Amino acid sequence: MSEAPESQAPEGPAPTRRTLLCGAAAVLAAGGTLAVSGCSSSASDSGAGSTAKTPVDVGPASAVPVGGGTVYREKKIVVTQPSEGQYKAFSAKCTHAGCIVDQVKNQKIQCPCHGSLFGITDGAVLDGPAPTPLPEYTVAVEGGNLKVTPR
Repeated sequence: MSEAPESQAPEGPAPTRRTLLCGAAAVLAAGGTLAVSGCSSSASDSGAGSTAKTPVDVGPASAVPVGGGTVYREKKIVVTQPSEGQYKAFSAKCTHAGCIVDQVKNQKIQCPCHGSLFGITDGAVLDGPAPTPLPEYTVAVEGGNLKVTPR
């Protein structure tokens, strides 16, 4: 009785650990369950390190009252007009628990969740529990519309 010959390794180089992991990641990512980075063989991926911010058109400047402000909830931006023609923009995300501020009243930006109040000129905390001011954004008026750019 003769024995079966031992199986031979396939021709060519053996797959590396990186190749196997990237292949497995691609299979899983195709199912939408996992995103994996670090599989590129190039040290310089396009767009890496890009910090350019795109201005967001929030609407007409006339929608922001003098001495008050307007909350653009879906854009997570609040724009105020402390004095005629002076616009300020801030993140509408409260620095306490991440709730979206809901109104500008009595020259204060108000958070509905825990009562934090912020100044309309600088986003400073006027009443807590918020620990820090609202992050300030750059705002410009172009063609009558407000363009807001996160910093």
